[in-house]
Amino acid sequence: MLAGEAAAVEAQLWVQKDYADYERAKLTRLSLASDGRVSLAPVFRLLLDSPSPYLWALAEDARGNLYAGGGGPGGPGARVYLIPRQGAARVLAELDGLEVHALAVDGQGRLYAATSPDGRVYRIAAEGKAEVFYEPKAKYIWDLAFDRQGRLYVATGDRGEVHRVLPDGRGGIFYQTAETHARSLAVDRQDNLLIGTEPGGLIVRVDPLGRGFVLYQSGRREITAVAVAPDGCIYAAGVGARQPAAPAPPAPPPAPLPQPSPLPGTLAAPQQQARPAPAPAPAPPLTASAAQIAGGSEVYRIDREGFPRKIWSHAQDIVYALAFDPQGRPLIGAGNRGAIYRLDSESVWTALVNAPPTQVTRLLASRSGAIYAATGNLGQVYRLGPELEEEGTVESEPLDGGMFSYWGRLRFRATLNGGQILVSTRSGNLERPEQEWSQWSPPVTSAEGAPVSSPPARFLQWRATLRSGAGGVSPELRAVEVAWRARNVAPRLEQIEITPANYRTQPPALNLTPSQSITLPPLGRRTRPSAALSADSGSLTMQYAKGYRGARWAAFDDNGDELLYRIEIRGEREKQWKLLKDKVRDKHLSWDSTGFADGQYRLRVLASDAPDNPPEEALEAEAISEPFLIDNTPPEIAGLEAALEGGRIRLRFRARDALSPVVKAECSVNGGDWFVVQPKDRVSDSPLEEYEVRLPAPAGAELAVAVRVTDDYDNHAVATTLVGP
Repeated sequence: MLAGEAAAVEAQLWVQKDYADYERAKLTRLSLASDGRVSLAPVFRLLLDSPSPYLWALAEDARGNLYAGGGGPGGPGARVYLIPRQGAARVLAELDGLEVHALAVDGQGRLYAATSPDGRVYRIAAEGKAEVFYEPKAKYIWDLAFDRQGRLYVATGDRGEVHRVLPDGRGGIFYQTAETHARSLAVDRQDNLLIGTEPGGLIVRVDPLGRGFVLYQSGRREITAVAVAPDGCIYAAGVGARQPAAPAPPAPPPAPLPQPSPLPGTLAAPQQQARPAPAPAPAPPLTASAAQIAGGSEVYRIDREGFPRKIWSHAQDIVYALAFDPQGRPLIGAGNRGAIYRLDSESVWTALVNAPPTQVTRLLASRSGAIYAATGNLGQVYRLGPELEEEGTVESEPLDGGMFSYWGRLRFRATLNGGQILVSTRSGNLERPEQEWSQWSPPVTSAEGAPVSSPPARFLQWRATLRSGAGGVSPELRAVEVAWRARNVAPRLEQIEITPANYRTQPPALNLTPSQSITLPPLGRRTRPSAALSADSGSLTMQYAKGYRGARWAAFDDNGDELLYRIEIRGEREKQWKLLKDKVRDKHLSWDSTGFADGQYRLRVLASDAPDNPPEEALEAEAISEPFLIDNTPPEIAGLEAALEGGRIRLRFRARDALSPVVKAECSVNGGDWFVVQPKDRVSDSPLEEYEVRLPAPAGAELAVAVRVTDDYDNHAVATTLVGP
């Protein structure tokens, strides 16, 4: 949303066209691309609402029957559900264990289910009868996969083993990873096994003879999904922060002697060194508490030459599943917002839908072109597409004009593709759209736009409705912009401060005055003129200039208008204001006060927003200062007497000032240094002070004594007298 500051008379544009602009928008049956394009979402239809807290696995047989497996704490235990191609979904089998974490269907259409913990692989008949098919004697079974020869691979934890099982149920360890968990499996066209691990975040390729090769060590702790694209590229998802490397384990025992090649149809022996006994297993990955995983996710692509590359990442979402749509584009299932993403290219991706449950735990590409999604934190199964929704809406985040505002023209950019886009608006003065807002306006249907018909107010919201065209093709909304202008309001003058006498904000002409300078504190904090003050965001530096007075003020304009100031002055006994300076742009002014009679005065400051508004809409504000004194007349010295008494000079005099206290008196003998003398009451604080002092008398028949007195406004008077025999 771009709603930058501008002058009140200028229209501003509220533009929404980027992905971030829609983060607080409400999208219903719409998809959002990373470049900001909005389009109709694939139909997302609920197929199964199970009592299991989590569904972790999906499989489909050749007849189009769909199977889902899951479980979790607080649920009915390990279950397999059948969603037939026709008819109602039902529980197919209940197995021993907490949950079903993997499903697979062999070439004969038989269903296999793996349970955790204390993992077992069951084979389930069509009528639901289950029998133990294989026991890897491992605590967890994370994934199952068949190769082209009908051999079943079983990924396990907590010893990081992958077992291979023949169709008759005979099997054993096929590959021993150096990891705690073999987390995910896939098989490529050459019957190479692909393994994702935890906690090292490895992607390992193992050939049919059991020879392993690490394709990529990711920067993540856990590879939750591995998938092979139609073009042969490998995709993998990594989640979680990887822990620091543990100390190196003891050296492994010598490698076993090479084994002969296995006979066709028999199990191949592992072709790697024996692995030392593993450390105690950590908590298993991606259990029912997986929502606690932090750190976001990454998706990698490894091309057919083996070159790895990170192609997608998200700072919050946790990726659980990968699949491919009928066009071969990668799909990503994630939590913790139940999102399904599609990677459209190397630079653009689309958030297709958000499932009501918080995690999309498994994706399965159906032979029919549909995508099935299993979810957790509500164990459900959904069907995604391939058809699109016929209609969807997006409600924008409300625009806050900051104050009462007028609305201009609404326009949008779109590719209709034979469909329709209708954009309506509503306005109100409550922060959130509620009943007290206006009704939705008649829609704008042309990209050329039309004036917004919603009444002026502080807030505005738009709603776009997208409708598909012939053949179910979606229109694409690319941008919406609304012109608006806040109503002009008067400026605010909140405070006027008179600055210390005899200082100005600009340096005086020539160098005829002292080079002293002071820095005033922020407005409202007063100090003596002679104090050196530190500058901050509200500070003002001034230089000494005898006879100058000054003022500064605080002024604001809620529209952000430029302000011009008119400064006027009036004596306490005068009736009319006199212009001191007009069209001032700064929030301060200094002037030479020697052309004014001594006495009390006030300033009036008038602020106008005329520079940014037409004459008929320009507004003013004014403020009047507290009284301040102009005093440029020096004090008087009277009764000056001097006499020699006992080798010292006895000096008497009076100092009087008409308007301000006498703050200092000094004496000098025969043109020597000036030194301060105190009044009789020892406090220089009143317009009349009397002095009687004794001064050292230098040698000489006749002495010249000078007296200098200063008032509170730095006005000086000097008088001299002679002392002789």
